[in-house]
Amino acid sequence: MASHVKNKYNRIGCVIDRTSNLAIRSFLSLKVKYPFIKEFKLPKTLSASPNPVEIDKDANYDAIIALGGDGLMLRTMQYFMHKQMPIYGMRRGTVGFLLNDYEPDNLIESIEQANAITLNPLEMYAITSQGSCHTLLAVNEVSLLRQTRQSAHIQISVNQNLRLNHLAGDGVLLATPAGSSAYNSAAHGPIVPLYANILALTPISPFRPRNWNGALIYRDSVIQFDVMQADKRPVSASVDSVEEVRSVVMVQVRERKDIEITLLFNKKCDFEERALKEQFLHI
Repeated sequence: MASHVKNKYNRIGCVIDRTSNLAIRSFLSLKVKYPFIKEFKLPKTLSASPNPVEIDKDANYDAIIALGGDGLMLRTMQYFMHKQMPIYGMRRGTVGFLLNDYEPDNLIESIEQANAITLNPLEMYAITSQGSCHTLLAVNEVSLLRQTRQSAHIQISVNQNLRLNHLAGDGVLLATPAGSSAYNSAAHGPIVPLYANILALTPISPFRPRNWNGALIYRDSVIQFDVMQADKRPVSASVDSVEEVRSVVMVQVRERKDIEITLLFNKKCDFEERALKEQFLHI
């Protein structure tokens, strides 16, 4: 849900893609205009744990600026997920579906007048063939992938109702609106507007059913994946390619409405138009 942001931001942190010279130069330019903006370096390894991680005591900001692409934006959201700091991303990378254009002039005013969109992560609960249980969070998607040359065979249920008795292929993924333009799109899944109340369920290289293209699922649903012939056809489950659980036999996914990630977008950002452009990009 979009709303108008009225707070004043006096303490602003900036996360930079240090592999991008463009992002580095942009940050140095911002520091000249706004010397109170401080760089914050994300840890090299991020956790997808559902438990709040201990945030660096220096990361006590009113807002976060992310300079890079969607990859950096994803890492920023993952790190600050439990901190509830609004994030204002600016495109300084290759892909920037979740980012504003880079406009350094009147930046603070743009942040103060930005529209806020609240996102909720997915919670994955997985049981392995050894009986161990794992709970992880995903901002973009939960994906199940075959571990060997053998295709994955998976049953899919929604709200305890069996919807697909037998999916054979490389795997399947469940994407949030924010993640629908990433791995989901590469797997030929639909791009979902951020305001939509749905998740994208997309098969990965399906062999059977041959003509099944996936489904759109209401966000308040509970989706369960049961792995068939798990010993012969082992499957792994991954969240945002951050953490992976090997040899799963059952994966259950639901949205965590109690965890909110706030993204800020300036008034020029038209997501309906952006989503349409992404879908017609290569035509």
